Amino acid sequence: MRNPGKKLGRKTKRQIMGLLFGLFENNPEKDYSLSEITTLLKLKTHPAKLLCADLLDDMIADDYISLTNEHTFKLAVRNQVMTGVFQRKRNGRNSFLPDGEEKSILVMERNSHHALNGDYVKAMLLARRRNHTREAEVIEIVKRAKDRFVGILKVERNYAFLLTQDRTLSSDIFIPKNYLKKGKTGDKAVVQMVEWPDDQKNPIGKVIDILGKAGDNDAEMHSILAEYDLPYDYPKAVENAADTIKDGVTAEEISRREDFRNVTTFTIDPRDAKDFDDALSIRSVGKGLWEVGVHIADVTFYLKEGGIIDKEAFKRSTSVYLVDRTVPMLPERLCNYLCSLRPDEEKLTYSVTFVINDEGEVKDSRIGRTVIKSNRRFTYEEVQYILEENGEASPEDLSQPGEHPKAITTGKAIGEYAAELITLNRLAKIFRKKRFEKGGIGFDTPEVRFEIDEKGHPISTY
Repeated sequence: MRNPGKKLGRKTKRQIMGLLFGLFENNPEKDYSLSEITTLLKLKTHPAKLLCADLLDDMIADDYISLTNEHTFKLAVRNQVMTGVFQRKRNGRNSFLPDGEEKSILVMERNSHHALNGDYVKAMLLARRRNHTREAEVIEIVKRAKDRFVGILKVERNYAFLLTQDRTLSSDIFIPKNYLKKGKTGDKAVVQMVEWPDDQKNPIGKVIDILGKAGDNDAEMHSILAEYDLPYDYPKAVENAADTIKDGVTAEEISRREDFRNVTTFTIDPRDAKDFDDALSIRSVGKGLWEVGVHIADVTFYLKEGGIIDKEAFKRSTSVYLVDRTVPMLPERLCNYLCSLRPDEEKLTYSVTFVINDEGEVKDSRIGRTVIKSNRRFTYEEVQYILEENGEASPEDLSQPGEHPKAITTGKAIGEYAAELITLNRLAKIFRKKRFEKGGIGFDTPEVRFEIDEKGHPISTY
């Protein structure tokens, strides 16, 4: 809470209002005369004192303070000032959701004081007018939900504006020339809002980063990342930590794990995938039983909990997939190399293994740390082709657009690891049927992918 007696120089109406609220909130049992208040707030000029008197009258009208018989001012009702989240609406009928409450309070645009959607604010309840809904006025922005914005620069001789399509910001951002960072008209830029004076229509900002020319593919991709605060590059310290991790799998570590290196294992991923973090294995264990393994890259072996890489991954939470690139949750050395289940390489994994009969009944299961050596990297299209060629495709599969191979029935599986793929597919169909019989829901959500040219522009879909 701001000290009511702290010198602020020439005080604005909003500053004086904030000081008054602080004075009464911190001293709910005390009453003050006008002269005591102006002295405590260090209001020395006649205009400042008149403004203070007017604000006190407003606070009385709003039932926030009361005038005693001794002509002193005192807090009238507790909890008239609350903190919570400001919610901006495009029609100007904004709202304020107090902490711990489920019902929001109307905040008209004239009472929003430049608050943006999601800002954590302090708001004062206004006196309820007859036949009107309860209203509040923002009196202080405690914390901005967002202070960086992406847009296109429009540069004039001595200043510039950032033109943004962000719906939470109703005005373009004014940028003084010394905050322009050599930006030019038409540049995509990231601008940080540094202040928004009460009497100004536009917030004031400074350029943080120039992303490139609007319309350029790299600039547009980086603007998407910046818009959602998704860091593309890793901090140097995180990259250095990843570079120090030793590769290779030691005999000592293998001895601690169940060994699947001699079990048929493969990955199945999109054709443009760069990291392969899961794999399937299958082998017959006799009498109509199959051992199926689901293997996930054991990232935890390489990371120290609470370490610098772990903290960065926690902050990112997930990998982000754009049309032409991936922003990984982990540094490239980990996701594309150490923890990528590439063919013919020994990899550490964490696995769930099932023993399943031909009727799809799970007879046994176990979970544990393992080591694998993938035999093959398949794409979805390759697996689908093998299944269709062997007459294993469903009618739904064959109804999909595109060319389909003619089924060849020779009594022998056709294609690399076709027998294993056919067995897994048949077991999967049994499990899927049982799930639907128990009330499971199937969502038909086809995935759209883009083919892009050398400049990164989409030219077709598939």
